[in-house]
Amino acid sequence: LKSVTESFANVIHGLKVGHLTDCVIQRSKRMILDTLGVGFLGTSTEVFHKVSQYSKIYGSNMSSTVWGQPDFRLPPSYAAFVNGVAIHSMDFDDTWHPATHPSGAVLPALTALSEAPPQCAKFSGLDLLLAFNVGIEIQGRLMHFSKEASDIPKRFHPPSVVGTLGSAAAASKLLGLSLAKCQEALAIATSFAGAPMANAATEAKPLHIGNAARHGIEAAFLAMLGLQGNKHILDMTKGFGAFYANYSPKVLPSLDSYSWLLDEQDVAFKCFPAHLATHWVAEAAATVRQHLVLSDGVLLPADHIEKIVLRVPDVQYVNRPFPGSEHEARHSFQYVACTMLLDGDVAVPSFHKDHISRPQVTELLRKIKLEHPSDNMPNFDTMYCEICVTLKDGATLTERCSTFYGHWRNPLNKEDLQKKFRANATAVLPRNTLESLIKIVEKLEDIEDCSVLTTLLKGSEETSKLSRM
Repeated sequence: LKSVTESFANVIHGLKVGHLTDCVIQRSKRMILDTLGVGFLGTSTEVFHKVSQYSKIYGSNMSSTVWGQPDFRLPPSYAAFVNGVAIHSMDFDDTWHPATHPSGAVLPALTALSEAPPQCAKFSGLDLLLAFNVGIEIQGRLMHFSKEASDIPKRFHPPSVVGTLGSAAAASKLLGLSLAKCQEALAIATSFAGAPMANAATEAKPLHIGNAARHGIEAAFLAMLGLQGNKHILDMTKGFGAFYANYSPKVLPSLDSYSWLLDEQDVAFKCFPAHLATHWVAEAAATVRQHLVLSDGVLLPADHIEKIVLRVPDVQYVNRPFPGSEHEARHSFQYVACTMLLDGDVAVPSFHKDHISRPQVTELLRKIKLEHPSDNMPNFDTMYCEICVTLKDGATLTERCSTFYGHWRNPLNKEDLQKKFRANATAVLPRNTLESLIKIVEKLEDIEDCSVLTTLLKGSEETSKLSRM
């Protein structure tokens, strides 16, 4: 019998374009478009600026595009790093079940490598889609080896662990590594993996995605150069199992009967840039707010509210009663509830400093209490939010959200996904470049040369002329 590690290498090496299903192609193209959009938006953040400044110290005769920056190129691994940081800089990227952010670790590695291929190879859109889906698949398979992985994480941030191996798998696939070298790349990537949850809600959290993208490329390059690791890394509790308390790995199915996890389980796309668990809160609060709008269309003043109870899972790192920064506000059940009640919307500007520090927000935050019902588990598939607002006159208003719009059970429609992309990319890309990107991603499986995509990612006026042509 093959070892688990060998079976993973066999899947990475052996999956072909013919294995891709229509459903997997369609779902992964949505993931790619959404990830590009949040990456463009992320280039406006302070954390992106800091890691860009840092990455400028690295030089190489190979270079790749930093998304939306026509005059800034970096060696492939560092282009992947800064683009990965941009993607997660606002916590706006897609989320899967079991819980991780799957696309941000993989797509930056592939766009960087597709511009700096060895022996001037040319990659097609189908090559990119296959490698992307291999990177997503490997993450999902690893998470299915642990019951702990199904829940919202407590100890470490999953993209820094499974994302690093997913990125290595995707890079290995795109670069055409041999079976043996795919196995080595997984072992090397495991030594690069991991980041503690204590850095959630800080500027350091986006580094987890950036590092996953970068380290995947480095693992593949080191494997190509003959570096070796433990050939049973995924089989052992002191190998990849070191990350999970209840690790139980299994050999993957054979290639002739292979089925993709993305076929069974779609991803969630966020409508606003904050931790996924807050999206249930926002939708429940939006429904309650309808009852707080008076007949003349004016909102009932906040001082008429006695108290607000949020019944949510016990997720400590999203329990932040008085967030002091944009990163804390993105990880605060309380802040998102208050913002939705006051403004009727949660959007990119909701997390700006002047919004967070408003006196009426602080006043409302003082009235919020969290409760953790025993049936409300910290799991993105089963969790819910119930909000109960008690008014000074004794009236109570209660609403519940079990599935928000954007969750895999209630997916964003095509129009809204593209609307999100346009809103996110519009400050960085000229209008016609933006529209060309939507079209390219939509027919990615028909593109013969990926350089059409990477040229558009630069976002200069020159590329917009190209897109018109």
